Amino acid sequence: MLDPLSTTIQCPEPLLQMARQSPPIKTAIINAVNGLVLESAREASEAGIIIPVLVGNPSAMRSAAESIGWDIGALQMIDASGEEAAAAAGAAAAGRGDADAIMKGNLHTDVFMRAVLNRDAGLRQGQPLTHVFHLSLPGQSGSLIMTDCALNPAPDFELKKAILQNAVAVAQATGVKRPKVAILSATEVPNKHIPSSMEAVDLKDWAAGAIADADVDGPLAFDLAVSREAARIKGVSSPVAGAADIILVPEITAGNALYKMLVQYAGACAGGLVVGAKVPVLLTSRSDPPAARLASAALASILGGKPA
Repeated sequence: MLDPLSTTIQCPEPLLQMARQSPPIKTAIINAVNGLVLESAREASEAGIIIPVLVGNPSAMRSAAESIGWDIGALQMIDASGEEAAAAAGAAAAGRGDADAIMKGNLHTDVFMRAVLNRDAGLRQGQPLTHVFHLSLPGQSGSLIMTDCALNPAPDFELKKAILQNAVAVAQATGVKRPKVAILSATEVPNKHIPSSMEAVDLKDWAAGAIADADVDGPLAFDLAVSREAARIKGVSSPVAGAADIILVPEITAGNALYKMLVQYAGACAGGLVVGAKVPVLLTSRSDPPAARLASAALASILGGKPA
């Protein structure tokens, strides 16, 4: 078997520099009751990206902070014991404008997202929530956005419209003026036996009239989306082929496997966010390396920050 890379993943410096162009954003850290969560919050705080608002049981948070040698005495705390109470309190704080972003801490994802989706929290804006990964590779300039690899399992055509629009908005916020979007399939030739290839044609046609500030093409296999040489050899010519800024995946299994392969075998740093809510939502995983958590915070700062 192949062994994953053992190199330390690094948060891309250009993303951090972009985040620092705005003041740090107040970020509610939900159920911040263990050292790993607090270490991530401290790193993002020391990088000048966020101002942590710690949500959870105060004594548990102080104990966890003491275990990593962090003095949190000056930080704002919201007292809420237990996963559900902390999730509800943090989401409500963001909904009423007391936080500019919300970060998943030591709690289950379903509990966290249920609080975000609760209309009483005030975070819903009448549009679907979708997930984006901002990926950067060591030794390479630029980045690649992949969507939706973590939230919507099997999006239909209408949901993919929102997924595409949200990804374009994220790409533009990170400096890509006219993003190139590849609609992923297993082939560049529409094939009735490969549903994603047929749907890609419909998405491309819809985008041609609905999205004026992006180039959208599909179906494209992954090699044709990212490799100019592959596109040349196969005779595929389009503004997107070999130059994609965004990969729109057909469903969560393909996307989840693809982004994790880039992390495990190519050393990619994957900063992830849920977008479409009132504030950016940092949906971090327990297995995320520190660099990915920092990149997620930087992305949230770019999307949720205000000019200095």
